[in-house]
Amino acid sequence: MMRMRVTILAALAVAGLGVVGLPASGAVADQDYWVPITKSWTITGHGYGHGHGMGQYGAEGAARLGKSYRQIVGFYYPGTSLTTATGLVRVLVSADYTSDVVVRPASGLTVTDLGDNTKWTLPAHSRWTAWRLMPVGSSTRIQYYRTSSGWHTWTTPSRRVNLVGDAQFTTTSSVVTLVLPGGVERRYRGAMRSARPYASATSRDTVNVLRLDDYVQGVVPAEMPSSWHQAALRAQAVAARTYGAWLRAQNPGRYYQVCDTTACQVYGGVSAEAASGNTAVQATANRILTYGGKPAFTQFSSSTGGWTSAGSAPYLTAHADPYDGWSGNPMHSWTRSVSAHTLESRYPGIGRLIKLSVTSRENHGQWGGWVRQIKLVGTVGNAYLSGDDMRFAYGLPSRWFAIDPTPIIARAASLTGRYAVGHPSSGGEYAIADGSVQDFHYGRIYWSAATGARQLKGRLLKGYRAYGGPGSRLGFPVTGMMTAQGRGWKATFEGGRMWMTRSTGAHVLYGAIMRRYVSMGGAASDLGFPTTDIYPITGGQRARFEHGTLTWNRPKNKVTLSSS
Repeated sequence: MMRMRVTILAALAVAGLGVVGLPASGAVADQDYWVPITKSWTITGHGYGHGHGMGQYGAEGAARLGKSYRQIVGFYYPGTSLTTATGLVRVLVSADYTSDVVVRPASGLTVTDLGDNTKWTLPAHSRWTAWRLMPVGSSTRIQYYRTSSGWHTWTTPSRRVNLVGDAQFTTTSSVVTLVLPGGVERRYRGAMRSARPYASATSRDTVNVLRLDDYVQGVVPAEMPSSWHQAALRAQAVAARTYGAWLRAQNPGRYYQVCDTTACQVYGGVSAEAASGNTAVQATANRILTYGGKPAFTQFSSSTGGWTSAGSAPYLTAHADPYDGWSGNPMHSWTRSVSAHTLESRYPGIGRLIKLSVTSRENHGQWGGWVRQIKLVGTVGNAYLSGDDMRFAYGLPSRWFAIDPTPIIARAASLTGRYAVGHPSSGGEYAIADGSVQDFHYGRIYWSAATGARQLKGRLLKGYRAYGGPGSRLGFPVTGMMTAQGRGWKATFEGGRMWMTRSTGAHVLYGAIMRRYVSMGGAASDLGFPTTDIYPITGGQRARFEHGTLTWNRPKNKVTLSSS
């Protein structure tokens, strides 16, 4: 990795300014993001999610350009092959957090004891409004809800009260209506199972057991807007089906194989299905992507931001994504306002946070791309975190981001040649009355809300500090150092001005004498540069110059010139 002094580079990169010798999208130096005294950062970034594999906004962007679903999945998962997969999948229903499984009566509602595969069709009575599988110790009982008198145990025709093993509900229509805690109803295809997490467990989890394609019908609209183009929806169907098959292969013996949240992929059953999504699933029936003859790990996220992030598999490559940036993608680029206090609270061992250094990126795209590693530099210690740690700390859409430079750092980045102040000192920005200041190798930059960030250096800075700095009558600088007549420097402050040369030193003027001097042409006048500050005399003030003197008479409020 190329290494350079990083503060100026980071500021230039964020500001969109070029840096001589810095590749546009290749190796990137460490990037330091300094903390302003306000503790407020603006973070700019690209993408939403982890960036591995298919970007969903990119899939829609490609579909809008006429790409087929085969072309889309081939672009995002290069090196994989389309083949087929069928069979059942076991999905954990996370919203049903109680140990019982409650369903509504339905035509041909049956219950099966999975211990010996005995199956019973449940009777229908107008006053029976729900059925449930209820754990009793390590056993399970079938119960029905009778209006006004609560739950009752149902005894099977074979006089069985406790079931041998786990049990599940099915219907002749293959759709079961599950009643979730709180009374919310949700419809699912396949079987609704009461499953023990392990053999001796006394609690139960609710697991939906269904065909792989039926499962995908409940995933596609939950993961992608159903109004999007069919090619995008079909690409999502293939990616979701493949991901489900991959998870199934990873967990062949577990009581559930797939979860129904973003930890796996979102699944909402029949209640989440949409006609366009079902069309996409049926048009790609049973098709999955494989690599080396096995289901591929088809990760996908909302938006790649224009460049995919390398993942853990050979087909999860980092490459430019030209389809992500279409006008309807709000996550292609984003900004967030955050406080540095958040990181100080999470990592109290660092003390006051001075700067955040991005020490490793993936080296693709703007700023060098997705962030891998970060170092927090504080007043008493350092801390190390990943790009995802930073993302989750602030709730950022992705880990591809940069932090806008502080006003002081932005000012430093804009200075070149004889005006440059060099790289900052390790202490960072610190507070002074009504503003802040940061030390640099060749000078200082002062900031206040009223004046902005202004640089001073050399003897002019030394004279300003000796005069009292921002706490003096001069206040904060309102300009940076500027050349004066080619052989000196000058700067304007809230309460006056300073001029300096090597031979005369740095001197302060203000009030009537300063105004008269400026009206005469300042250092370009016959007076030349000041050789003293303004100093008091009886009845007024005076300042001496290389070729004369200006005296202010207070009673007459008049400035007179005398030649040396």
